[in-house]
Amino acid sequence: MSTFALEFEKPLLELEQKLAELKRHAATGTASGDADALDGEIRRLERRCTKLQQEIFAELTRWQVVQLSRHPNRPYMLDYVQRLFTDWVELHGDRSFADDQALVGGLARFDGEPVLLLGQQKGRSTKENLLRSFGMPRPEGYRKALRLMKLAERFDRPVIALIDTPGAYPGIDAEERGQAEAIAVCLEQMAALQVPSISVVIGEGGSGGALAIGVCNRLLMLQYSWYSVISPESCAAILYRDSSKGQKAAEALKLTARDAYELGRGVRRRRAPRPGRDRRKAPRGAPPALARAARARPRSDRRGSVPEVPQARPHHRAHPTDAGLAPLVEAPEAPDRRESRCRNSRGGR
Repeated sequence: MSTFALEFEKPLLELEQKLAELKRHAATGTASGDADALDGEIRRLERRCTKLQQEIFAELTRWQVVQLSRHPNRPYMLDYVQRLFTDWVELHGDRSFADDQALVGGLARFDGEPVLLLGQQKGRSTKENLLRSFGMPRPEGYRKALRLMKLAERFDRPVIALIDTPGAYPGIDAEERGQAEAIAVCLEQMAALQVPSISVVIGEGGSGGALAIGVCNRLLMLQYSWYSVISPESCAAILYRDSSKGQKAAEALKLTARDAYELGRGVRRRRAPRPGRDRRKAPRGAPPALARAARARPRSDRRGSVPEVPQARPHHRAHPTDAGLAPLVEAPEAPDRRESRCRNSRGGR
């Protein structure tokens, strides 16, 4: 894994590198001096690292949270699939134009229960980022998402959407194929979806590209993620005529999870925090933390009749870090479609 570090992380990175060097000397026996003194120095540096990390991450600005959400070592959608879900089967294509690699979807199991997964996927390398369009879906990606959500509805599977995108793809080809229409239809159909849905902002949550798979019964946010109608740079380009003023725009947008909690009425606090040891990357720790938050919802909220599911969505103006309703385990009972088809085939109503 790369040693990429943001500006405010560099003091911590330098200390961690020094600690790693001392541990290497202790393991190989190449250090000069007393072994007990070396062990004491290692423990002292570990305490300093922990304290410095707490100090840095306790007072992050909104712009620093945005930078963390883009950290190249963060886990992406498929990393969560690998660590949280079983029996993953990816499904491809929108059945109209193409298969968009920026938006991934498929069938899986969470705690043994069948679910349908959706999410934007970024790349680790330049080649993969070009293939994934840097996590910015085109219209065919959203039409694929819509097709899969309808499939989930047919087979009564809860929908889980993992959001990590700076926005929908802004290219001319995407506009020519109806980017705005594809997002609008996703919003309309997801609002009326007859199965429970949960969306989780695992990194960036920018503009309509994120909202297109964010209409849900419950929305969660990781501690160092953001969710906004527009990215800070785009906002700065419009308001200040200078995209380099993204830091100023981020402060004005109030786009972090903490801001959502402090927003006001109807917002309840329930966090899906990043683990404390490595808040920058946490490729191993973040998925289990998210799973614990998803399982934390009261069991009494996990069932409901099918008509109640879409009606509940406008009333759940919960904090994006709220894990109070994560409909992952029990889907509501669906009407017997086979019986209705039999009645229709006999000419009944």
